[in-house]
Amino acid sequence: MSEAGGERGVCLVVGAGDGLGASIARAFAREGLRVCVTRRPRNTEAVDKLAEAIRAEVGEAYAFGLDARVEDDVAALIERIEREIGPIEVLVFNIGANVRFPIVETTTRVYSKVWEMAALAGFLASREVARSMIERGHGTMLFTGATASVRGGSGFAAFAGAKHALRALAQSLARELGPKGVHVAHVVIDGAIDGAFIRGLLPDAGEKLAREEILVPDEIAKNYVWLHRQKRSAWTFEMDLRPWSETW
Repeated sequence: MSEAGGERGVCLVVGAGDGLGASIARAFAREGLRVCVTRRPRNTEAVDKLAEAIRAEVGEAYAFGLDARVEDDVAALIERIEREIGPIEVLVFNIGANVRFPIVETTTRVYSKVWEMAALAGFLASREVARSMIERGHGTMLFTGATASVRGGSGFAAFAGAKHALRALAQSLARELGPKGVHVAHVVIDGAIDGAFIRGLLPDAGEKLAREEILVPDEIAKNYVWLHRQKRSAWTFEMDLRPWSETW
């Protein structure tokens, strides 16, 4: 577990959607961290509601609209959080960017945008947070991966390319920053995650959930907290999570 100073630390969740991102934010708020949650500027109402709910239920939370692909905006937000709210003890990069297109229908714009969201944005956030974590000699960076992080599938050229890049970024960061006291971990989410999208996509989602055949966001989030709390004598770099019935 990273040793924070006397000031209560911050968990910054970049990509705090209604499902996993929200669960991760709540989980770290329960740990006593101040939580900062971001979504794209057009989704500020949703992220504001999440922060309000966290404040009402479990702890301290702040919401920000952020296009995580814009270098100056990322740098400015992280500087503001460090100055006005507290030291960033945990960075969770959780932007999904999951799309599926046949290769001949994958435009340059689609491929570039998916890479910017799932890979470039991860680089920008981690680079800016690393500046202060290195100086303090501790911190945790957690990256949300997917099946596509380790295995490309039909129709997922853009998504798999971006997720492979994010995994490579996490590996490089772990090797560079681990000796400086910063714990970097990559979490492969191998399976469907319960939520509105999956329930709309799978007609039998409710039945699968009852049989514990779909990943539950709150259960995933517990593992993120566990990674942060690990002692540095036994750090995990990569963890994969899947339902018991998932074929892999």
